[in-house]
Amino acid sequence: MSATRQSSLDLQKRLLSIPKEIVAALRAPLVKSAEEVADDARTLANAHRRTGKLADSIEATGPNEITPAYAADGGRRTAGDLQSFVTAGSPEARQGHLLEFGTEERHHKDGGSTGKMPETPFLLPAWRLNKPRIERRLKRAVTSAIKKAAQND
Repeated sequence: MSATRQSSLDLQKRLLSIPKEIVAALRAPLVKSAEEVADDARTLANAHRRTGKLADSIEATGPNEITPAYAADGGRRTAGDLQSFVTAGSPEARQGHLLEFGTEERHHKDGGSTGKMPETPFLLPAWRLNKPRIERRLKRAVTSAIKKAAQND
C-alpha cells in the first residue's frame, strides 16, 4: 500500500473518531465559511464580468449537501460531515476553469491560432483571502464544543 493511500486511511480513521457533538458544532461555521468564500469569489468573478453568468453560478454547498449538477469536477458530489464546497458552473457558464487557470495557445488545422487567455483567478484568491479567518472560526468552534462536552461530563 502506498504511503499516500495509508495516510488517507489514517486521516479517515481519525476523522471518523471525532465525537458527533464536535461534528455538529462545526456545521454552522463550515456553512458560514463557504458562503464567505463564495461571496468573495462572486465579487472577483464580477471584476471580469461580461454576462455575469459565471458569478451567478458560484454556490456554496454545506456538509452532507449535494453540489449543483454543473459544478466543477462533474457536479453532483456530496460533501462529507466535515466538508463544505464552493463551486462554479452552470449550463450557461462552463468557462470557470478557463478563467481561473487561463489557456495556452492552440492552433487549428488551417494554422489559425485560438490565442492565449491569461489566467484571471477568482476562486483560489477568495479561498486564500478567507483561509486565516476560517481556520480561527473552526478552531473556536472545536474548542467551544470540547469545553461544553467537558462541562456535561
